[in-house]
Amino acid sequence: MRPPDAYDLAIIGGGINGCGIAADAAGRGLTVLLADMGDLGGATSSASSKLVHGGLRYLEHYAFRLVREALGEREVLLAKAPHIIWPLRFVLPHMPGQRPAWMLRAGLFLYDHLYRRKAVPGSAALDLTREPGGRPLKPELTRGFAYWDCWVDDARLVILNAQAAAERGAEILPRHQVTAVRAEGALWRIMIRNGAQEREIRARALVNAAGPWVDKVGGLIDSAAAPRLRLVKGSHVIVPRIAGADDAYLMQNTDGRIVFALPYEEHFTLIGTTDVAYDGDPASVTIDESEIAYLLDLASRFFRTPLQRQEVVWAYSGVRPLYDDQSDNPSAVTRDYHLELTASAGVPPLLTVMGGKVTTYRRLAEEALERLRPHLAGMGPAWTAGAPLPGGDLVESGRLAASPVAAFQQFVVRLGQQYPGFERPYLVRLARRHGARVPAVIGDARSLADMGALLGPSLTEREVVYLKEHEWAASAEDILWRRTKAGLHLGADERARVMDAIAALL
Repeated sequence: MRPPDAYDLAIIGGGINGCGIAADAAGRGLTVLLADMGDLGGATSSASSKLVHGGLRYLEHYAFRLVREALGEREVLLAKAPHIIWPLRFVLPHMPGQRPAWMLRAGLFLYDHLYRRKAVPGSAALDLTREPGGRPLKPELTRGFAYWDCWVDDARLVILNAQAAAERGAEILPRHQVTAVRAEGALWRIMIRNGAQEREIRARALVNAAGPWVDKVGGLIDSAAAPRLRLVKGSHVIVPRIAGADDAYLMQNTDGRIVFALPYEEHFTLIGTTDVAYDGDPASVTIDESEIAYLLDLASRFFRTPLQRQEVVWAYSGVRPLYDDQSDNPSAVTRDYHLELTASAGVPPLLTVMGGKVTTYRRLAEEALERLRPHLAGMGPAWTAGAPLPGGDLVESGRLAASPVAAFQQFVVRLGQQYPGFERPYLVRLARRHGARVPAVIGDARSLADMGALLGPSLTEREVVYLKEHEWAASAEDILWRRTKAGLHLGADERARVMDAIAALL
């Protein structure tokens, strides 16, 4: 039996894996505490390529199980959160001297058929001289293919899982650093510090989902084996929207790497990612000039208009905590997740999470809970596949939409009818962030003027207060770059003013 003052499960790490496990565990009836030393999703989980995808390039490494699982999750997650996830068409130009056309066609055939598609279209050959998706490309690129994956707001996906956990009773503690962990009988004793305040909690089981810091957390735990972790830096640059590039593009480089150019935030193009071995502090990771040059040079080989260094309006980097499979090439290191359970006589169970990708976080969480099931009596069954994430129930409360794309479009129409005093572009942006919870953000407001001062494109004082009260936002950075992307739409001087205004509200 669980002592009355002990949690069933303590989770260290508030990225997508930690929050996904917390949501799943809380929904199974377990008492859960999650602690992260920074903001939820404040590191790797908000520095991805913003895709829910099967991983087309992983087929070259014969990772068929990983791709099939990811393709299945693509459909599941689209149904669970159609406001922050939606299908996106990719144009794959055929570059002479690169992967041959027959290989691309075969790979796309596999990609289409490894898992039964419901809401995501299939692939097709393209004549880029006639196809609108070929217009921004260099004229010598005449052949190509189209396929589909899904876009995701990665930082908001983390928050929705944290909300799902909290609404089922979990205690979510961002900006709480774990300072000590020790086993005492059948329980873990864990010290957590928030500023000058320190607190001890006890738990029957412990999950180390600290991402790039999983080895540092492991060092606090006497019984933990050293994790086999491989840190790989991935960087992205953001430039003004490449003229005509309203599709996504997959670009093959001569070194065998694949880089995406993605339509981003209405007016921008996101280009990434790099794969660079990393041995520094994950908290201070930044893009190198060599990475910027690599991404811009590659894009300039495909697009008609070359990209210049001064066009980069923003850049970001993240550190992927991959499971070390001894590969010599950072690009070839497995993106699959790896779970290690330590449970021996006299020591409570410890589960260490390594690797994984945004797309498969829910499956990772299910497997983590099944590994822990023998040690956590009374755990309920798996449930997350059939339940919408907060705001994702666009058709009926608590139910998934059969046609996610149509459900979002119809939801926006209903919002316009419900709030005639607001302009449609504002309602669309708000719907993309909050889905069915837009009414909770708008409250009794009848027009944009009732929402308080406008702090950036579609960001108002009232929404800032909502993000503080319901989404753990505690700084201007949390709001401008993770809860929203409003910071991208502000000039440097305006950004400083808005950060001060947000700080005053928080």
